[in-house]
Amino acid sequence: MNNFKTILFELNNGVATVWLNRPEIHNAFNNEMITEITDCFNKINNLPEVAVVILRGKGKSFCTGADLNWMKNSINKTYDQNIEESKLLYNCFYSIYTCNKPIIANIHGFVLGGAIGIVSACDMAYCLNDTTFALSEVKIGIVPATISPFVIKRIGEHASKELMLTGRRINGTEAEKYNLVNKSFDNSESLELYVQNVIGLLLTSGPKAVTICKQLIFDVCNNLTVPQTCDYTAKVIADIRASEEGQEGMKAFLEKRKPNWIK
Repeated sequence: MNNFKTILFELNNGVATVWLNRPEIHNAFNNEMITEITDCFNKINNLPEVAVVILRGKGKSFCTGADLNWMKNSINKTYDQNIEESKLLYNCFYSIYTCNKPIIANIHGFVLGGAIGIVSACDMAYCLNDTTFALSEVKIGIVPATISPFVIKRIGEHASKELMLTGRRINGTEAEKYNLVNKSFDNSESLELYVQNVIGLLLTSGPKAVTICKQLIFDVCNNLTVPQTCDYTAKVIADIRASEEGQEGMKAFLEKRKPNWIK
């Protein structure tokens, strides 16, 4: 996990940090970065030592979207090549969205275009008040297509219409009102403290329960009709109650002690 060129992976006491690492160009992404992000999150699924993932950007910005050189090259690509490249980007967002570990985006600076897709694919997102967000694709005659399923799911249809059709810039405070981020802060110290508190809460949760809960939310939101949810949710709770972790957690609660996953 340490042989990436455009991102960095760090692991400390169950907390993995994935850094977007092209600070000289505000972490703008190209095919290499997209591929590496996808590969990293797919691998994280199989790392039992990872309990929580923090996604951050090195330097002055979280991410300013597509690398200009990458965009220049796309002008000369064939229709089929554009299709394949767009699928590559979609799969990057999807690998984050479906990762079986909780993912927190810690955001600062500029978050533009496709970077908002990355943020929207995360489970939780926190930023500074002076962070700048924009879905400005329409300003250059294109649309935020591959990020749209994740952005619309995060902020809803009508908020997406306003931000996608106007392309206007908003700050972190406005992003919180649009539900693009969970919370915005006026200084880095408050942001970091809050994120650490969230991490602490996640680390005291049953690790298998967290993974199952993420899958539960995904299935209820994406795969099931309302009538189907009765049998599905009943099975989920019955299975988890019978599991080793579920048994330990309930016994610990009744015996007024910490469960064995809390060191």
